[in-house]
Amino acid sequence: MAIQEKRVLATEELEKMRHSASHVMAEAVSLIFPETRFGIGPAIEDGFYYDFELPRPLVNEDLPVIEARMREIIARNEPFIREEVAKEEAEKIFLAQPYKLELIRELPDAKVSTYRQGAFVDLCRGPHVKSTGQIGAFKLMSIAGAYWRGEETRPMLQRIYGVAFATEEQLQDYLHKLEEAQRRDHRRLGKELELYSIHDEAGPGLVMWHPNGAAVRRAIEDFWKDEHALRGYELVYTPHIAKVDLWKTSGHWEFYRENLYSPMDIDEQEYIVKPMNCLGHIIIYKTQKRSYRDLPLRYAELGTVYRYERSGVLHGLTRVRGFTQDDAHIFCTPEQLEDEIAGVVELVRFMMKTFGFEHYDMYLSTRPEKYAGSLEGWKVATDALANVLQRLGIEYKVDPGEGVFYGPKIDTKLHDALGREWQGPTIQVDFNLPQRFNVTYVAADSKEQQVFMVHRAVLGSMERFMGCLIEHYAGAFPAWLAPVQAVVIPIADRHLEYARRVESELKRERFRVRVDSRSERMNAKIREAQLQKVPYMLVVGDKESQSGNVSVRLRTGKDLGSMSLSDFKAKAGDTIATRALEV
Repeated sequence: MAIQEKRVLATEELEKMRHSASHVMAEAVSLIFPETRFGIGPAIEDGFYYDFELPRPLVNEDLPVIEARMREIIARNEPFIREEVAKEEAEKIFLAQPYKLELIRELPDAKVSTYRQGAFVDLCRGPHVKSTGQIGAFKLMSIAGAYWRGEETRPMLQRIYGVAFATEEQLQDYLHKLEEAQRRDHRRLGKELELYSIHDEAGPGLVMWHPNGAAVRRAIEDFWKDEHALRGYELVYTPHIAKVDLWKTSGHWEFYRENLYSPMDIDEQEYIVKPMNCLGHIIIYKTQKRSYRDLPLRYAELGTVYRYERSGVLHGLTRVRGFTQDDAHIFCTPEQLEDEIAGVVELVRFMMKTFGFEHYDMYLSTRPEKYAGSLEGWKVATDALANVLQRLGIEYKVDPGEGVFYGPKIDTKLHDALGREWQGPTIQVDFNLPQRFNVTYVAADSKEQQVFMVHRAVLGSMERFMGCLIEHYAGAFPAWLAPVQAVVIPIADRHLEYARRVESELKRERFRVRVDSRSERMNAKIREAQLQKVPYMLVVGDKESQSGNVSVRLRTGKDLGSMSLSDFKAKAGDTIATRALEV
């Protein structure tokens, strides 16, 4: 048993084991429901699933029953036997399985492969582990609906998800992380902490920011604006709608149509809500002739955009239909391009460190299958991004074909407190839009040259970044970001007047503070403040009212004791001003 607990499988072996577990699950389901019609059952990250057409809807209570049958099959240690049969023979084997027959008839080869364990046979390319006994620790997790082959016009099947690992220890570690992820879920915390809400009556994927969420967002935006001003960016604002012709010229209508909302008619002209901010920035740039002496120009905007996402992929703050990008566009000469990219990369690093993301990966995303512009232009832009990463000594991975249609990009994926990846900052080089809109500057030789354009977002979108922050900190934001930085807690009603004076003085110093004036016991108020993740609790009673002090407690439960209000302002003020990650 000790040897088994130390078992570690390579990714390829894990995938085989998980795929084998899906076959064992399919056999177990067939033993419980002999009428089962089978879809497909692949291995996926951390586990497996299988799609079934069943005589009745599954319920969560079915999962332990299926698990028990799976354990019986695993205990029998049945070998997985691969067999090749002619397509005609395969059709006879799966005569009662319409979904398998559909797959067989689409296969180009004269023969198909099947895998058998015991009496159960499945259509499969493999590979599998040698026998069912080699399947490690597993657990069935959930039931979901899934259209056959992902098409909404096809039958809805029932999908069972499971996870599988080499050892029980690894499984329990995964389940613990899953439990922690649920505790940190930004959708749950967003409601509990009154940060935001999304309502069907207003429209799916459209976020309503509550006062608490708006306070966090404002703190981020104020910091963002200040840091951009220090780095030579100029703030601009552009409209939320624009004529369709603009998006046809840009290529978005051709390459990005499925994400655009339908046009609206205004004064016999077609308009759409903007999916990007870049075209507005180009129009501002072109309001006058630019010289090489004017460049680089850096325009920044916290611009709200709208993109169509299918309802099935909408997810809290991380996948929405209306969102605000921390957007900027840099217009520069070819000679300035690499230095400008380097400046953005350094800003990304600074931002990530400030917000507490110590670990992140950078990817160089290259030309997709559907692209605009010339191969030469793509090479120049891709080389510029790669050169900067190498110059700065940054390790990166190449993500083939994941660039946008108008140019390559650097994508940054953040690792949160649980080690999960989140899509974050992005830097894109664009030679397509300057060409389409004739965006130029007058060079030193008095000739007009096409400008180089860099699109970049150092946070991503405010919505997705907030979702990431909520889960990274489990809602307990650093003091400088906390929606309420301090709660003043009067012990009795007679202390309310002094509590109000403390609140007023702290507000004058720009603290986000409130008084808990409810007629509850002090301990209940402290508990409530802790549940709301408030960094500081300032308890005031007779002694504090007489001395002008406050008794300070932290949300961690630590009691800092009594101190003067001026001392508290200095201590907490320094924590907030330096953007410390811990109170």
